[in-house]
Amino acid sequence: MAGTLLAPPSGIPLERLVQMAVNRGYTAQGEMFSVANMGKLAQEALGCQAELLCGGLGGPNRDRVLRHLVSGHPLLIPYDEDFNHEPCQRKGYKAHWAVSTGVLLGTQAVPGLGYSEDPELPGLFHPVPSTARQLPSLPEEGSPGAVYLLSKQGKSWHYQLWDYDRVRDSNLQLTDFSPSRAADGRAYVVPAGGVRAGLCGQALLLSPKDSSC
Repeated sequence: MAGTLLAPPSGIPLERLVQMAVNRGYTAQGEMFSVANMGKLAQEALGCQAELLCGGLGGPNRDRVLRHLVSGHPLLIPYDEDFNHEPCQRKGYKAHWAVSTGVLLGTQAVPGLGYSEDPELPGLFHPVPSTARQLPSLPEEGSPGAVYLLSKQGKSWHYQLWDYDRVRDSNLQLTDFSPSRAADGRAYVVPAGGVRAGLCGQALLLSPKDSSC
């Protein structure tokens, strides 16, 4: 999903991607409990840059994530998936991956040059493709309802807007391996230190190799 969003698009069949991960020892069943290994796989399979983000999606990492998305590059996030695919908090028992491809920002002022107003929704502005533009003023952390991530989980049929703080909080509490998985008799690849070491508070910023973002 993320590969098709890179420029140029880096499409690769899912079966080949899984087999590559199995051959590298990253997975046994298709699971990926290591953000670092997912980054290595993305670099090899998609030929892109993969920056490992640690320390959660809040604090100084928040601006880094938002600027990355505003620049048009995808973000891979491990999180706990609820029944409707949205973020929840299950201590890592429902850990899945999502790709974020855009961001909806609530700002105090109309964006400057490089943005055009939506013809059907007044007050909604889109970046103009291939146009130099200044990044909008980012909402302060903790501003309610000010930042939403345009995200999609693999099993979902469509993209959803997720509150940034809910994604941040879900990502930051991935600590335990699901007891039901531990008891299902199947083999899984879990890094040293478990789910906490492999996923908690981590994400991947993907961008083309020639990108400065």
